[in-house]
Amino acid sequence: MTNTWILTTDERIAHLVDTAAAIEGTTTVLVVAPSAPAMGGVDRVVHLPVAEDVPAEALAVAVADLVAGAEVDLVLVPNRPAERSFAGAVAARLALPVLVGATTVAAGSAQVARYGGLSIESVSYPRAVLVLEGGAAAGSGDAPVDTHEATPAAARITSVQPATSGPANLAAARRIVACGRGFKAEEDLALARALADAVSGEIACSRPLAEGTAWLSKDRYIGVSGIHVSPEVYFALGISGQVQHTSGMSGSKVVVAVNTDANAPIFQMADYGIVGDLYEVVPAITAALS
Repeated sequence: MTNTWILTTDERIAHLVDTAAAIEGTTTVLVVAPSAPAMGGVDRVVHLPVAEDVPAEALAVAVADLVAGAEVDLVLVPNRPAERSFAGAVAARLALPVLVGATTVAAGSAQVARYGGLSIESVSYPRAVLVLEGGAAAGSGDAPVDTHEATPAAARITSVQPATSGPANLAAARRIVACGRGFKAEEDLALARALADAVSGEIACSRPLAEGTAWLSKDRYIGVSGIHVSPEVYFALGISGQVQHTSGMSGSKVVVAVNTDANAPIFQMADYGIVGDLYEVVPAITAALS
């Protein structure tokens, strides 16, 4: 029976809870937060309280101490800054491997995407730390909560400067509208945003729009060195479909592609392909879905 622990700072771990449930065994969620969220679908919650003015990373050593005393087989960590510090602390304390980018996870083994998803490597291990996308918020429930007090490292939050918009959570998105170099101007992305609104989806992009023109932030870039997603529906608008991009969205269930080039590689993996001007096609799709 696998003893799985999930390390997090909030409830955005639905994918990790589902992964642990598929492995079978016991699932414990260790939460470093001012208060413990009500969790469902797990056996218990371990709560490490942290003051509002103390960064969660200041309790990384305490997290490693708790995991070390629990005879844990598998540690799952959402791919976020604070949680990655927990992964490093646990791996260093227990001399465990850290695997990033696993596509499937089982007891004692995982399939891990390498080279930006261009190849899949089979990895076996007796115990390991896996960094995965956390997904949406886990369902609430009445799992028992054990609270442990610990002294954090000497660190304080001295100021907070909110971003103009929150970070994208593309890993949890069920529908994604991705924009490529087929868009001629930044203001034209309004066409894609209208489609995203019509399908209750998230906006994303290929690398040139994030790191070239900077029309969209880097947390919306899908590809080899960006985010890897697997939504129910993926709209690829004006994206040619080079492997640097498709490796990040190859897990999509349904792909809808719009491109003026009938020979664009994106059509090779599209379930529905439309050869046409996105400036005409996208508004028509939006109108049909509104």
